[in-house]
Amino acid sequence: MPEGDTVYRAAAKLDRALTGHRLTLTDFRVPAFATVDLREGTVIRTLSRGKHLLTRVDHERAWTIHTHLKMEGSWHVYPDGERWRRPDTQVRLVLGIAGRKAVGFQLGIVELVPREQEADLVAHLGPDLLGPDWDEERALANLRSEPDRPIGQALLDQRNLAGIGNMYMTELCFTMGVHPASAVATVDQLPRLVRRGRQMLEVNKERAIQTTTGDLRERERMWVYRRDKSPCRRCRTPIAVTMLGEPGRERAAYWCPSCQPQR
Repeated sequence: MPEGDTVYRAAAKLDRALTGHRLTLTDFRVPAFATVDLREGTVIRTLSRGKHLLTRVDHERAWTIHTHLKMEGSWHVYPDGERWRRPDTQVRLVLGIAGRKAVGFQLGIVELVPREQEADLVAHLGPDLLGPDWDEERALANLRSEPDRPIGQALLDQRNLAGIGNMYMTELCFTMGVHPASAVATVDQLPRLVRRGRQMLEVNKERAIQTTTGDLRERERMWVYRRDKSPCRRCRTPIAVTMLGEPGRERAAYWCPSCQPQR
């Protein structure tokens, strides 16, 4: 699932491409909204909230288009006449203005709500690591509310803090020397861990190539994520991987058995 910085960049791309323009085409390719027509509406803004995208359109009344990338989704922007890089069968939404189109492929969520209901779409989320409402104390309180929960699961729970996905979870635990299955209560430097998580997303939010090591070379960008059986960059111990989480919702957790002993 995309990380919060990926969604932030998608929102920024849509905002640059569409905001302030009048829509000449809206094509909702989901049954619930297949007949919706927002042509002549004006795009007011697109912003991210955690891993959710909110595109505001004024068309007779104020609307919000809510999209979520889930596992496979992406937004592309194409000049008129340019060939789309993914097949038409994967398209879930097209928003067109004069000269260009924004095309949403394999979006996990596509819905349209009146603007006054926008807050309800994301009310369940914790503080957004990349949002103007970031609240470190609230995020820490959320994490500490379940002291026996594995820290890896707690970080992935968007109700605690919004924006951390599997990659940042594993990289963050490694850089803090914390085993992802360790209970929240055993993490001695939880505030520092949360601050470092925000720093990781902030550093990467403006670039398409994510790195937690500071090295942009393909094989050097990550400390442990997807590096199972490869030597730890610090101690050379082979990186381990296991599934963490509730049955049916497990996520791969990578760690170094030497640098991240379980408590």
